[in-house]
Amino acid sequence: MGKVFVVGVGPGSQDYITEIVRKIIVGADVVVGHKYTLDIISNLIQDKKVHIITMEDQEKTYQQIRKELDGEILVFPFTGDVNFSESEVVDRLIEIFGDVEIIPGISSIQVAASKAKIPLDKSKVITMHVTTSIEEKKLELQKAVIDGYNVILIPRPWPKDPKKHFMPSEVAYYLKKNGFDTPKIPVRVFESLTNGKERVFAGSMQELEGKEFSDLLVMVIRQTKPESYINFE
Repeated sequence: MGKVFVVGVGPGSQDYITEIVRKIIVGADVVVGHKYTLDIISNLIQDKKVHIITMEDQEKTYQQIRKELDGEILVFPFTGDVNFSESEVVDRLIEIFGDVEIIPGISSIQVAASKAKIPLDKSKVITMHVTTSIEEKKLELQKAVIDGYNVILIPRPWPKDPKKHFMPSEVAYYLKKNGFDTPKIPVRVFESLTNGKERVFAGSMQELEGKEFSDLLVMVIRQTKPESYINFE
């Protein structure tokens, strides 16, 4: 079997694809990914054998490619940084293909933090992008807000199942239900970062109630104040 790469291609714009990832994609024979991700790198894969997958057929596709692979270079591109919010898929690829080389990318989390001007080392980063229960992650969100951390949150779109759907509106209702003073919680929602359709909501958590957003978003709750080194001299 040939070399297998799992790479992050950034949040949406080709400007955010790292040079090493670009070289790996250009040198690949076979590329497998979701349509949105493949659209980001469309000009780099025109001469490749391309497989478009969905959540429903990804396992079948992986197994078929494993049987057919014969010395080719195989690349699985993921939006953002493959090391965040993709662990369940990456672990499965390692189980199927064995020796997989993982190359990180720039995450929408980093872009959102930069735009909000909040440091990651003073923030709690929470993703709801899992197929298992998110109840513990909801409690983690509560604790982070209570403890005064900045929070960078990846919500979970699941419109077919309201119990699993946890987007900005659901986050706002959830926090209010659990006793938080949501009119006093400042929040930003960064939607479609870097892909040319970017939108930003800035307001209170309460104002998110009933608002709808696309799947491509990051929520940022800022609770810390800037602290430069001059404050500690």
